[in-house]
Amino acid sequence: MGSMTGLRLHTVTTDDGARLAAYVREPATESTTSKPRTIVLAHGWLLSHRSWLPVVDLLPDDVRVVLWDQRGHGDSTLAHGGRKVGDESVRRLGHDLQTVIDQLLPADSRFVLGGHSMGGMTVLAYAGVAPEQVATRVERVLLVSTAAGGLRGTGRPGEEAFMRTLRHVPLRLGRSMTLKGQRKTAFGKQPRDEDVRAATAIVRGTRANVFAAYYQALMAHDEVASLAALRDLAVEVIVGSRDKLTPPVLARRLGEELPDAHVTVLPDKGHMLLWEAPEVLAQELQR
Repeated sequence: MGSMTGLRLHTVTTDDGARLAAYVREPATESTTSKPRTIVLAHGWLLSHRSWLPVVDLLPDDVRVVLWDQRGHGDSTLAHGGRKVGDESVRRLGHDLQTVIDQLLPADSRFVLGGHSMGGMTVLAYAGVAPEQVATRVERVLLVSTAAGGLRGTGRPGEEAFMRTLRHVPLRLGRSMTLKGQRKTAFGKQPRDEDVRAATAIVRGTRANVFAAYYQALMAHDEVASLAALRDLAVEVIVGSRDKLTPPVLARRLGEELPDAHVTVLPDKGHMLLWEAPEVLAQELQR
């Protein structure tokens, strides 16, 4: 699942009282001639900061890395320090990202942004929330298995009604999320068993009400207008050819809105590129 070596825990408190568990890996050695590169990474729906660890473990130790558990995920609370879901939205996650940056990064320092799945959507929401900060401080952006909008459910009868009911169930998903289901839905061709187990373990720790609330948030997600804040930046969009959750057509739409962005489709890979292609992502973050 990746090592925890070198990550220091911080608590970031948002303006509505959510307590975000954040983790910073400081550079192993300090340069006397230049500031260390800083990389800020946002994780996806039902996951936690741990999903980025296979990539972080491949980054050189002279890089500062900032991770956090999105509200309601991992060890982070929802508003007012609680576990009760409210009017959750991707735009709110963009505000959270701005708070993480403001509280944990040196003032006026520049950084690289990366986001996977809902984390990529968080990056887009942040661009809409703080376009001036993006213009002056963000060096480049990596968007992995994500979309600016246009997400759809499975189309199963009663899905939306089921999610409304599930909002009131604060229990962890547990073994309702099976290895077989995760392998089929989230991964591409012939994933490693240990990767499927690692991802499933994180998903099982997420609460059912958070699952439902952010399903609704993702269905309502639309940050196409926020892409304007990224048009002058180097943006890399990466997606797996077998991604069932955010398929390549959504990545290509990002490329259409960001003409200078580079879109890469990885053959036979699925949605969980943090496990399926960590070397590709680590290399891109170091450009």
